[in-house]
Amino acid sequence: MRVGFIGLGNMGAPLAGFVLRAGFPLVVHDLRREAATTLLEQGAVWADSPGEVATQCEVICTCVPGPPEMQAVALGPRGILERIQPGAVFIDHTTNAPAVVRHVGTMVEERQAHMLDAPLDGGREGALAGQLTLFVGGDEAVLQRVRPVLDVFAKSVVWVGELGAGSITKLVHNALAMSIDLVLAECLTLGAKAGVAVPRLVEAFGEGCIVANNMSFTKRLPATLFRGDFAARFALKLAYKDFRLASELAAHHGVPTRLLDLCQSELLEAMNRSWGEEDRTKASTLQEERAGVTLRLPPSATSTSRPRETL
Repeated sequence: MRVGFIGLGNMGAPLAGFVLRAGFPLVVHDLRREAATTLLEQGAVWADSPGEVATQCEVICTCVPGPPEMQAVALGPRGILERIQPGAVFIDHTTNAPAVVRHVGTMVEERQAHMLDAPLDGGREGALAGQLTLFVGGDEAVLQRVRPVLDVFAKSVVWVGELGAGSITKLVHNALAMSIDLVLAECLTLGAKAGVAVPRLVEAFGEGCIVANNMSFTKRLPATLFRGDFAARFALKLAYKDFRLASELAAHHGVPTRLLDLCQSELLEAMNRSWGEEDRTKASTLQEERAGVTLRLPPSATSTSRPRETL
């Protein structure tokens, strides 16, 4: 397969390098030709426009900053859509708006080609190491056709559904990651101001089940929320007690905890529904009610073990 890569910035350039070193013929384009210098020295071919890339390649990858840039590359003058070949696969690695992806995807289909949205997770470090995770939306059979290309820079490729689902997954994943960072900052500042040295806190958090072992997704949620099984492993009343004690600690040391306060109020609402004897994850069903969504997985996708927590 001849592969085209458009967008050779902090993420795109390393990925294109892995494609080239894996032996795929590579055609590249960027707004700045100098961004391609190293790749060209290694054997890549320069194209003067995204459309010229599309003319030459069976697989066209884009990795640009956002929706406006992706639309310009795909739909603009001398863009991908003007020159894409029937049967070709356009893979967008941009963290993009799902509606934009679907709009472009419809136009790609009209030209008898295919589109996947495959945003990247792992940051610059993952790109340099070829150890990214890809969240891919689109036809699964088309994904399998291009897996040999994606596998050269990905540690895992996760198919998440129809076109646009990759972008949705990346957006909510990033929102989760950034929210965790904000809550983590509240907890670390509280611990530090209450008297624990920051290096000791960081070491303790790194060794604990939450940060180091990703317990929520490996054990806790598969055994409770994702099954709809709220038999107490760690009772809600105990979780609320812990939040209340943390709140008292914050008040004593004058540490603002806006996000923790919101979480505590959520647990209080759950307590007021007389759920105190059930598992603490029962509080998450309040959000299910508000959103009109049930977060259950098939039995085969959930853990059958019921470990007790030690929080």
